[in-house]
Amino acid sequence: MVALVVALALFFDFTNGFHDTANAMATPIATGALKPKVAVAIAAVLNLVGAFLSTTVANTISGGLINNEGSGVQITPTLIFAGLIGAVLWNLVTWVLGLPSSSSHALFGGLIGAAIVGMGFDSINLTVLLSKVVLPAVLAPLTAGLVAFLATRIAYTVTKKRQREGFRYGQVFTSSLVSLAHGTNDAQKTMGVITLALIAGGFQAVGSSPEFWVIVVCAIAIALGTYTGGWRIIRTLGRGITEIEPGQGFAAEAATTATILASTHLGFALSTTQVASGSVIGTGIGRKGASVRWRTAGRIALGWLITIPASAVVGAIAAFSAGLGPWGIVADAVVATAIIVGIFIYSRRDSVHSHNVNVEPTQFVRPKKRKQKRGAEGAA
Repeated sequence: MVALVVALALFFDFTNGFHDTANAMATPIATGALKPKVAVAIAAVLNLVGAFLSTTVANTISGGLINNEGSGVQITPTLIFAGLIGAVLWNLVTWVLGLPSSSSHALFGGLIGAAIVGMGFDSINLTVLLSKVVLPAVLAPLTAGLVAFLATRIAYTVTKKRQREGFRYGQVFTSSLVSLAHGTNDAQKTMGVITLALIAGGFQAVGSSPEFWVIVVCAIAIALGTYTGGWRIIRTLGRGITEIEPGQGFAAEAATTATILASTHLGFALSTTQVASGSVIGTGIGRKGASVRWRTAGRIALGWLITIPASAVVGAIAAFSAGLGPWGIVADAVVATAIIVGIFIYSRRDSVHSHNVNVEPTQFVRPKKRKQKRGAEGAA
């Protein structure tokens, strides 16, 4: 069961990678600062490096969110497996919709739902949940948006129009920093889950940090996922919220990096997706003449609100099924696999890739053929 949890956790880490590539590379791809394939390759390498720089966030998950001290370990590998199902399915649903939701919150929601079904509400450490998850979820995008707004205003005030193309070169540096910062935060969440499973299975002591092999495999999984692109969400974040110029992209990436690194230092398991989206919105407000597509921003915000509850419900259902015995676990695995395969097949109907990621969605929607009435041609 622990081996099954490790495998599913690494698959979640892979989905986290392609789900969150947009956080770093949507703006430089949209402005032309980096070619799409080059951008995702840079992001993959720096996510890999960033995963080795800290384990503070991993410890928040493995030893904080779910109570596992006092009377001993409470959560079981089976419940962690159920929670991961909720996280993976929500990640893939939002990916196919091109919705930049939070992989982190999907993970937290899945674990919370499974833990409540399996152990009751007392299994959740509300203090950690509020201080390390909910509070950053509220403050981080607002902070990043404010910083991006101010940075955009300053950039457009102190530079002339002909000088602003130079921000394209700066974007290569700032987007790379975002990728590095993303690795320090998001890769650790899977490390924390695997460590939690190892503690629950009796392979590690309560309160211990991730083993080195866990850090290595999680770093590789998120890097591979990042390299696949996640083009649907890149298109939404780079084109769907506001038209981004190089100066805005530079400001958004700088604000995103600062917010993520500060949160990682404090052990906040924040959503890097929320931070990146807040930064993009801040730049749209900050540049004179720019406009924010508030309808798209509203859809994204709605996704933020329902991510934890939605993934918690799926995690809870999976936990209930798993609690029925071995056949319940098998049923969870079979149903989850069928849904995952179905989502990937559905996604092929409207493929988004490196060649059309910068095309506005309305430009490649196939027009419906007008049906001609029988005999109309002859009458004409």
